[in-house]
Amino acid sequence: MSAVRSHGTRPEKQVRSALHRQGFRFRLQIKQLPGTPDLVLRKYKAVIFINGCFWHQHQNCKASHIPKTRSEFWQKKFARNELRDQKVLYQLKIMGWRVAILWECGLSKKQQEATIKRLALWLRWGGEYLEIPVYDEFTEQ
Repeated sequence: MSAVRSHGTRPEKQVRSALHRQGFRFRLQIKQLPGTPDLVLRKYKAVIFINGCFWHQHQNCKASHIPKTRSEFWQKKFARNELRDQKVLYQLKIMGWRVAILWECGLSKKQQEATIKRLALWLRWGGEYLEIPVYDEFTEQ
């Protein structure tokens, strides 16, 4: 697991590049904020987390499975990750930050353009919380 990167991942670089092309300026991983968000846009009082579907167990996603070996270990690990994510979201909300969570599967070649457009609209026009993609009975995976 030491080879798993927490910053500078391919999905993170995709989002950074796309937002920069659209004129957004941001800072990376500000450690003073809870959870060390991937992108911080102070002008918009917004933070963006780019979550891996496996590590953060994105519901209804093919990539979010529990490994067959040492499954008890992985279940505990994912439960701790989920609790930490919820705590961080709460702390940021209390501090007045707007939070967007982008999932790795939402940045596939098919969905990347739509995801970035939706994120840009959210940044410019408001809203407290955004999660992309959100699967429900009306959307396809």
